[in-house]
Amino acid sequence: MTSTTRTFTFRTVDPLQDAELLHSWVTHPKAAFWMMQGARLEDVERVYMEIAADEHHHALLGLRDGEPVFLMERYDPAHRELAGLYEARQGDVGMHFLTPATDRPVHGFTRAVITAVLEHLFEDPATRRVVVEPDVRNTAVRALNEAVGFVAEREIRKPEKQALLSFCTRERFAAATGVAA
Repeated sequence: MTSTTRTFTFRTVDPLQDAELLHSWVTHPKAAFWMMQGARLEDVERVYMEIAADEHHHALLGLRDGEPVFLMERYDPAHRELAGLYEARQGDVGMHFLTPATDRPVHGFTRAVITAVLEHLFEDPATRRVVVEPDVRNTAVRALNEAVGFVAEREIRKPEKQALLSFCTRERFAAATGVAA
């Protein structure tokens, strides 16, 4: 599966081919909220093999000029991550994204990534709203979410964290970013 949204293209993660790259991203201290700090290469392979086999969870790499520059995961919150923690609606899509650590940060890159991720998710006409559940301590991603149209609903307790359940509709995304969804 490959698709394009302006600056980035997306392709499905190949768990074996991409494991080394993903391992370097998810175990970096910058990715602490990804909760894989102590993962071994085999652990990353296994996690992404499980995702690849799961009809309700998909992992994609975001590419710029053919090179992987971020990771995104799309999941069905009625079946994964948030199952039983809120009342899922038809058209809800859960999302995670990760931009890797870099020695040369580019101003606005992470915002461009989350904008592209949402644009990609809203390309599917069945997607009515995107659901996220960042750790309440992750103030940077919470601010970024708000900047692209997410509205926080409430805190929820997940087994691994205290999370801020937030939603973004097509209309809020378009109003916040000027990008037609």
